[in-house]
Order: sequence, then C-alpha cells, then structure tokens
Amino acid sequence: MKAIVFEEFGGPEVLRLKETAEPHAGPGQVRLKVAAAGVNALDYKIRSGWAEEFFPTVLPAIPGSEVAGTVDEIGEGVTGTAIGDEVVGWSVMGGYAPYALVETYAPKPDALPWESAVALPVAGETSQRVLNLLELKNGETLLVNGGAGAVGSIAVQLAAARGATVIATGSEASHDFLRELGATPVTYGEGLVERVRAVAPQGVDAVFDIAGKGALPDAIELRGGTTDRVVTIADPAARELGVVFSGGSMSADAAEDLAEQALLAADGTLRVEVAKVLPLEQAAQAQILSEEGHVRGKLVLRV
Repeated sequence: MKAIVFEEFGGPEVLRLKETAEPHAGPGQVRLKVAAAGVNALDYKIRSGWAEEFFPTVLPAIPGSEVAGTVDEIGEGVTGTAIGDEVVGWSVMGGYAPYALVETYAPKPDALPWESAVALPVAGETSQRVLNLLELKNGETLLVNGGAGAVGSIAVQLAAARGATVIATGSEASHDFLRELGATPVTYGEGLVERVRAVAPQGVDAVFDIAGKGALPDAIELRGGTTDRVVTIADPAARELGVVFSGGSMSADAAEDLAEQALLAADGTLRVEVAKVLPLEQAAQAQILSEEGHVRGKLVLRV
C-alpha cells in the first residue's frame, strides 16, 4: 500500500508517499479500509521531533492517530464487530494510509459523514478527559484558551452541556462561531487578563489551555495566583510553572464516550466543524495548515 511515511524528524518536507507493507489485524485488533484520517497538532509535533520526550517514535513512521473506515479484517479475540462495519477510532500504527489497525473504536452512525466522524476521537476524548480533570461543574466558569479549533470547539460544547459558563479565546474572525457554540469570545494575546475579567468579574473557576502560546501565566493570574484547576495540552512550560500537562493515555471509557458523541454529532446536538478536507497526497500541506494554528475546526485527509 502507498502511505504517508517519514523516515527522519524535520519539517513537512520529510513526509513522503511511499510503498509500505499492509498491516494485518493482531489479537484484539481490527483492520480498517480507511475512508478518512484526522490531522492533529500532535502530528506535526511528533514529525518535527518536538514531542519525543512525551511520545517516543520509532522511525520510519506513519503519522496520524485517528481514522474512520470499514472493517475488512478481524483479529483473534474480537467480538461484537463484523466485516463491513463502519467504525471510527484511534489508529495503532498510523492513520495516513489506505489501511490502519484499531483497538479502541466505536460504530459510525449512518447519518454521520466520514469527515465529521474522524473529527471526534482525539477532540472528544481530550475534551472529556480534561473537563473531568478540572472537575468542572454546573454553574462554574471555564476559560478555554483556543476555542475555535478541533479540540476547543468540542470542549466548549461539552462544558456548556455541563451547565458551565464558557469564555473562549479566538481571533476576531472566530468570535461569531464561538458564540454559536455557546461561549463568550475574547481575543487572545496581550491584555487577556483584563478582557476576561471584563466579561467575568466574578473570576474563573478553571482554565483549559489548548492553544499554548504562552497563556499559562495569564491563566494562573486569572485563578488568583494558583495553578489549581489549570490544565494544558499544548504548553511545554507547564512543568516549570507547576501546571498539569495532560496527554498520553486515553481514559478507560474512551470507546463508550466516542460512541455517545458520534450519536450526538449525527443528530446535530454536537456540532462538528470540518475546516478543510485534503487528499492523502497533500498530508504535508495539511500539517502546514495545522502548524500555522489558524484553523477553525478539523483538518481531514480523505483516503
């Protein structure tokens, strides 16, 4: 099969479409004929070598952690899944490819397009995990730094569904979109503390930092000088500031949560924003767009 592969760390130019061996389902796995693969910020961070400390990579590697497709091979010990089932989940060995292996996955509702389905695994699981870490409750106020991207847009909606008041940072161009999701928008950058206090004079109970870009000191100030209930998934300065950096292991309920979110997305209760769909061959361009950081919603590769 021809998959996107990188054999060294570096810029987007190290991504190449190359002939590679087809994977086969092992115990506890199913193989998908991939219809769509999700593009995440973590993909370019792994490709560049920035994330080696957190996500060690064996080269050569196929990027991509989420896929949607049709089951075409079932490994030993797998039950409740049949050849031909349409599912969405997390890839075991890379998703920028015609075939991928998954162990954690959920059914894809018929009414949910492939591109929307593949926008859910990482964004939904990350959002649910961090909101649980923050112990966000009804009536509290949450600041989401980076609310218009794939993760942020889901986090805003899940937080609002918990009964929280949500303030979300974004560019001026994304403010109407953030309002539609249920958040009060504020512009990111210098002066953030004052802008947040203007719309939330009562203060914020928790901060979810998705965008990074040096916002953690502001988050700590908005929390009254404490790092309590501040979580980032993007800022490597977290450790020196004493802030929780959440990443790595999925929650035990990931497949169940994904199934529920897919149903909500299929009936329109949960809005899934797809920013752009590109062919697999343009994976490098997709990662360039991701790294630029101005994408509203999800970048998807159609395989």
